[in-house]
Amino acid sequence: MSILDQINQPNDIKKIPDEDLRELAKEIRLFLIKNVSKTGGHLASNLGTVELTLALHKFMDFPKDKLIFDVGHQSYTHKILTGRKDMFSTLRQFGGISGFPRPSESDCDAFNAGHASTSISVADGIVRARDLKKDNYKVVAVIGDGALSGGMAFEALNNAGRLKSNLIIVLNDNKMSISENVGGLATYLGKIRTNRKYTGFKLNLEDTLKNLPYIGEKAFKKLKTSKDSIKSLFVPGMLFENMGITYIGPINGHNIPMMMNAFKAAEQSNNPVIVHVITKKGKGYAPAEDNPSKFHGVEPFNCNTGEKITVKTSESYTDIFSRTILEIGEKNKNIVAVTAAMADGTGLSAWSKRFPKRFFDVGIAEEHAVTFAAGMASCGMHPVVAVYSTFLQRAYDQIIHDVCINRLPVTFCVDRAGIVGCDGETHQGIFDISYLSSIPGLTVMAPKNADELSEMLKWACAYNGPVAIRYPRGKAYYGCESHTPIEYGKSELLKKGSKLAILAVGKMVKVMDLITAELSEEGIDCTLVNARFVSPIDYEMIDMLAKDHQAIITAEENVRRGGFGQAVAEYLLENDKKITFRSIALPNEFIEHGIPRDLRDKIGFDPFTIKEKIKKTIDEL
Repeated sequence: MSILDQINQPNDIKKIPDEDLRELAKEIRLFLIKNVSKTGGHLASNLGTVELTLALHKFMDFPKDKLIFDVGHQSYTHKILTGRKDMFSTLRQFGGISGFPRPSESDCDAFNAGHASTSISVADGIVRARDLKKDNYKVVAVIGDGALSGGMAFEALNNAGRLKSNLIIVLNDNKMSISENVGGLATYLGKIRTNRKYTGFKLNLEDTLKNLPYIGEKAFKKLKTSKDSIKSLFVPGMLFENMGITYIGPINGHNIPMMMNAFKAAEQSNNPVIVHVITKKGKGYAPAEDNPSKFHGVEPFNCNTGEKITVKTSESYTDIFSRTILEIGEKNKNIVAVTAAMADGTGLSAWSKRFPKRFFDVGIAEEHAVTFAAGMASCGMHPVVAVYSTFLQRAYDQIIHDVCINRLPVTFCVDRAGIVGCDGETHQGIFDISYLSSIPGLTVMAPKNADELSEMLKWACAYNGPVAIRYPRGKAYYGCESHTPIEYGKSELLKKGSKLAILAVGKMVKVMDLITAELSEEGIDCTLVNARFVSPIDYEMIDMLAKDHQAIITAEENVRRGGFGQAVAEYLLENDKKITFRSIALPNEFIEHGIPRDLRDKIGFDPFTIKEKIKKTIDEL
């Protein structure tokens, strides 16, 4: 029997002898590689935190104690150790276990997670609740050095320094978020990594002084009162200590006994303690160690080679963006590109190599990215901020306050709009139409295909005002070809029919093009319009459609509330248009993880169900 076979329930690890933990770590790595190669998932981050998670589970009791993961994509080993090992074949699959912590999945998961820089804030709150209720349990937050660059993490650290109660913050330092970390904090931590003298020096000096006869205890007390001056010789800036948080480290994040000792020491404090551990992202699997960014989030792959099983055969919308922005940048020297630690994912890696002086990676700091872009725009530059829909949510205030009120020419390229799939509810890009189209002065666009994305990006970069372009994840669509130039606020008539008109947004144009083609074969000719602009809406087109049609249907891959359809319905109602209306949109709910096709089937957003809704509307006319 393998050691891993003995782990079936929470706290089973406590039965495993310490001398067997290294072997258990090897078995868990093999288990992760084998399973993630089939399902896809976040591999490199989990391989790097195996020993850290084992040490924490030896130290903590579940579900009594609270372990809060930042982002949460490094929680696979935690799931294995808390009774979910046999469910790993369903990882990130529809109806299976999530790739992130989910309290609804296990009471050993303390908090839902999916975005960065939240864990310390959550832990601060849990500690306050624990103390107010006079409970007694450990609270540990695990945050990566990349997530620590987020402003919210600093706000939480500032608050944590006032807790006067035990909280352990594990800083998992692997020099990576998704891409390599950047900025002042990364430099600060780099200096600490390369200067490990402090911890050993401090402990050895204290032990030596205590053992000196007569003067030892007095000298030790003197050391305690002057520890800041001694420590400053070795730890640059003393950032954490000066915030009122005890610092321990840096220590080897793959040495379980060393981490156990650190956690036990941290537990004795009546104040928050940071335990700084150094880990290697992708550890134990050569392809992931050599290319941790590539193995941050992976599709199914060959274990032996590390190569994807499914080879990409066509361009994605991200590829189209990447190629087009380079073309624009060659001609316009005022175009600059901004990313929040997502150069690879958003398609800006090529730009960073071609125009390094006009490329800015601000780290995991979306709020700063937007206001930073606003600052550049106020001085004559035209920033292009490339960001996933789910992460742009974090900068809503900055879009309003710093970009749109100032009417600044910033272009937001909103990737992964709509249902994205296996990362689940924290990553679905299903709210951006609602939260962006509500902002005065922000032009919101959605391309129907690859060529239109390219044309919209060129249009936006020449426009003297804020623009957001939302586009989906995955293979770019080349159908519905047309060459109607983009004109501000104007939609595009693709098919002329009668009785029923369909206004489709973005990727829904493809779906509706196929459905209307099928309906045409059945003798039902519908009008199809490519909305192009979500805000402002082409009300002239709506007026025209309302005159010679009996019904209007809108289609968008966004939640219904606050969406395009709701805005069209409001216009029809306010202007007393006597016409049947139906909105085809996503339900007003969070959408779980799974393959997008399965998710659409579940919520009734698949082509067959949509077609039946359209036919029913026609039958009721």
